[in-house]
Amino acid sequence: MIRLLLVDDQQIIRQGLQSLLDAKPDLQVVGEAENGQKAIALLERLAIAPASLPQPDVVLMDIRMPVMDGVTATRLVCQQFPEIKVLVLTTFDDDEYVLQAMRFGAKGYLLKDTHSEELAQAIRSIHKGCTHMGPGLFEKVIAVSAPLSPPIAPVQPPEIAALTLREREVLRQIVLGASNREIAEALYISERTVKNHVTSILSRLNLRDRTQAALFASAFLS
Repeated sequence: MIRLLLVDDQQIIRQGLQSLLDAKPDLQVVGEAENGQKAIALLERLAIAPASLPQPDVVLMDIRMPVMDGVTATRLVCQQFPEIKVLVLTTFDDDEYVLQAMRFGAKGYLLKDTHSEELAQAIRSIHKGCTHMGPGLFEKVIAVSAPLSPPIAPVQPPEIAALTLREREVLRQIVLGASNREIAEALYISERTVKNHVTSILSRLNLRDRTQAALFASAFLS
């Protein structure tokens, strides 16, 4: 069972998320907070509480909240409770804040109107230690983090040059923020083959996850 803490300043959002997530057999909402400050206070209480009071495994964190926003709260959660994963819920207007949250340790982000099954899959994914990037948002994060005057015709690192043609195609799709299913459809291969290619790419580039791979390769693949 994956235990969840919902942090959002809108009660109707928290209630909706709880109804959707509690319907999943492997997910359980164990707490909620209306801002980052209350979320940190709740986690601190749970850390010293008896074992019967469950500590959450994943925090679903809103970005824009009063008192303490989701960026600051994400930084504190990742510093004080490194075993807890943070999944940011955002809108298209929150690119800068999302980038900061990811730098502070958030393991992924999604739009608030994401389908419940995709949200559940994202929670399961980051609970296992993976990073989840919402579709269509990665390009925006890259744009925010890119320098205003990028180098002209950057030299391709030998690690990328050593990849096979298919691995470079898969890596290019990762840079665009595509999921394994989307990559499989785009390249007309199976999801299992995509997973094998991703594993090989991470190993060859000596990187931890697909987010690092995308950031590393974004300047060299288009």
